[in-house]
Amino acid sequence: MINLKALLPEKCWKDYKMVGMKKKNDKVVPNCVPKNESDLDEYTIETNEELKEFLEYVIDQQSQNLNESEYHGHKVSLNKPMRGDVKKFKVFVKDPNSGNIKKVNFGDPNMRIKKSNPKRRKSFRARHHCESPGPKTKARYWSCRKW
Repeated sequence: MINLKALLPEKCWKDYKMVGMKKKNDKVVPNCVPKNESDLDEYTIETNEELKEFLEYVIDQQSQNLNESEYHGHKVSLNKPMRGDVKKFKVFVKDPNSGNIKKVNFGDPNMRIKKSNPKRRKSFRARHHCESPGPKTKARYWSCRKW
């Protein structure tokens, strides 16, 4: 028997708690019930099939949490540079200090970088101190990574 409470943090609303798992639209999801209706403290898995479904659910939830998040009400992918709206590029990162999602704009939209020229590349990396680019929440980190 496997204790589910130790493996999966509760993903239920306020004043609700998880009581095992249930199938919903061919997916296994937490069964959330009001706190006063359930007195179960331990949740267990009896069969290999239930264990397989549970582990698939946990892996799916963790992969969604790592790769995408919400910024001003919109789903965004984290740590993936894309074409910008204000500057040439933008990237969404999770700030380790505050835990908030932050948008980092970098690059001049009116310039070409020409990184294929070795002299230009070397000069840019020296000028911007790319050997120690700093935290992901700064434009220098992402500019150096592009070069």
